[in-house]
Amino acid sequence: MKITIIGAGIGGLTTAIALKQKGFDVELFEASHAFKKAGSGINLAINAMQVYKKLGLYETLLKAGSYNQTMNISDENLTPISVIDMCGFEETFNVKSVAIHRAVLHEILLNELSDVPIYMGKKLKTLTSAKNETSLTFEDGTSHKATVLIGADGIHSVVRKALFNATQIRDAKQICWRGITKIELPSTYQTQLVEQWGKGKRFGFVSISETEYYWYALANYKTDARAEFKDLNLVDFYADFHPIVGDLLKSTPKKDRLTHTMMDLKPLTTWHKNKVCLLGDSAHATTPNFGQGACQAIESAYALANCLASNALPEKAFEAFQKIRIEKATDIVNTSWRIGKLAHLENRFLIKLRNLVLRNTPSSITQKQSQRMFDVNG
Repeated sequence: MKITIIGAGIGGLTTAIALKQKGFDVELFEASHAFKKAGSGINLAINAMQVYKKLGLYETLLKAGSYNQTMNISDENLTPISVIDMCGFEETFNVKSVAIHRAVLHEILLNELSDVPIYMGKKLKTLTSAKNETSLTFEDGTSHKATVLIGADGIHSVVRKALFNATQIRDAKQICWRGITKIELPSTYQTQLVEQWGKGKRFGFVSISETEYYWYALANYKTDARAEFKDLNLVDFYADFHPIVGDLLKSTPKKDRLTHTMMDLKPLTTWHKNKVCLLGDSAHATTPNFGQGACQAIESAYALANCLASNALPEKAFEAFQKIRIEKATDIVNTSWRIGKLAHLENRFLIKLRNLVLRNTPSSITQKQSQRMFDVNG
C-alpha cells in the first residue's frame, strides 16, 4: 500500500519515518521549493522523545540538542512562580527532554528518508476525495492520484478545507518574536527552560546547544499586530524584565528575528474522511504555551503508523487513530489556549493573585498534570 503525505514538516517527516519502518511505501509532497534553515528552536518534551526512542532517533537527538532538566515559570525578575523538575519523569519514561534547533531536527529526520521520494514545490491547490482514490492538483499545474492520503500541511491545511467546510482558526491576539543567538549565560541556564510572565507579555529562553540559545517573546495586541508594533524597539519593550532578556535580544541581529501572530484551530470532532486523514497542525493546531504543538504531531505520527499497520482497511485505521488521539490532543489545545490568556494578564492585582496561587499550588498537582501530558497514547 502506497501512502501519500502532504507536507514535509516535523509531523509529515516523522509519519513517513514511522510508516517506512512498518514496511509501507511512502511519498511526500512539500509546498516549499527548498528547506530553509529556520531561525527558531523547539523543545522535544518527554512524550516526543519517547516516540523518537521507539523510532531509533533518541541518541542522535540527545547529542544534537541540549538536555532540559527543569521548566521554570518566573516573573519579570526571574523570581520563580512554578518549577517542574523533569527528573522523576525521566526515570518513569526512561528518556530526557531535549531542546534543539528546528533546522537540525529537520535534517536528522530527512536523513532517515534518503530513499523516500520527496517532491518539492508542490503546493496543493485542490483535492477531490472519493471512496477509493483522491485526486490532487498542485499550483504548478501538475496532478497526482493517491490511494491513501495523510494531510500534514499545517494550520492552514488545504486538505482539511477540502474535507470539512466549517473549521475555524482562532486568533489569540498575541504577537510572537523568535530568535537564536550565540551567547554565554550562567551555567545554571544550560539545563533550564525559562519563561518569564510580565504584564501582558512574556519572554522565554532555552539552550539548544553548547553555544546557542533559542528565545521567544510574546505580547498582547488589540486589533492589528503589525501596525501596533510597527516601530517597536524590542530591547526597550522588555526593559522591565531581567537584564538577561536585554542581553539575549541585543545579541540577535534584527534580520534574524522571526515574527508571527499566535493562533490555533478550534478543535475538530472528525479528522478523517474516506481514505484521507489529517495529522498534526492540520488536525489539532495549538498555541505554543505548552510547547506541545510539534510534540503532539509526533505522537500522532507514531499512533497513525501503528493503526495503519494493524488495520487492513485505511478507513478503520483512521477511526482507531482518532479514537486514540483526539481526546488528549483536544485537551492540549484547550488548556494551552487558557494558559496563554493566564500568562498575559494585564491587571496588576490579577497578576499578583495568579502568581500567589501558582506559587502555592502543590507540586503533586503540577506533576500529575505533566504526567498526563507525557504519557504517550498509541
